[in-house]
Amino acid sequence: MPRGRYSLHDPHDHTPLADEHFQCAPGPSGWRYVSQLTGPDGDHAGSVDLTLDALGRPLRLELHAASWQVRGAALDGVTWVRTDPTGTHATEGNVRAHAFTGTSPAFLVATARLLRLTPSTAGTRVRLVAFTDPVLAPRTVDQSWALVDRETHPSDNGPLTVEAFQVTALDTGEQHTVHLAGDVVLSAPGVELEDLDSPPSDLD
Repeated sequence: MPRGRYSLHDPHDHTPLADEHFQCAPGPSGWRYVSQLTGPDGDHAGSVDLTLDALGRPLRLELHAASWQVRGAALDGVTWVRTDPTGTHATEGNVRAHAFTGTSPAFLVATARLLRLTPSTAGTRVRLVAFTDPVLAPRTVDQSWALVDRETHPSDNGPLTVEAFQVTALDTGEQHTVHLAGDVVLSAPGVELEDLDSPPSDLD
């Protein structure tokens, strides 16, 4: 069960945004990730709780940020309920999309798990609902993912397979690379793995 800490920053100007203290593990249903976020001032900034089924689809998602809350799941595409800080107004949404995404590194692992790509330069299109900080506003995005490299490296805990994904935003054409080892993000725009207490889990 990997436990560790990611630092999150603005990918453009590198302004620190938060530290995400996480733990994740394969389970009976598929995979679960939970985390707590702290802001640069050390105050609690939110949380993530994501459970995937065996096929990588979101069984349950719960996000908290700035007193806003989102609960979602894969249902007729993806469905979610977003509640405001007062708890008096809740809005429901539904989009014919494959899964969710957001600032948490958990969503990068989840999308890679969902697509189960083989090494190729050809991209696979995926539609996601992104919840954007700080108020978890939903936005539908289309991306293309390609697994462009897979290498195995020796480590103290045995061979470690690192996969490099090229992710393209289809609305702007902007491209970036995401490096994953099992269920841990090694590097991605705006994400740095700062601490890892135990090796990544193999999700295959």
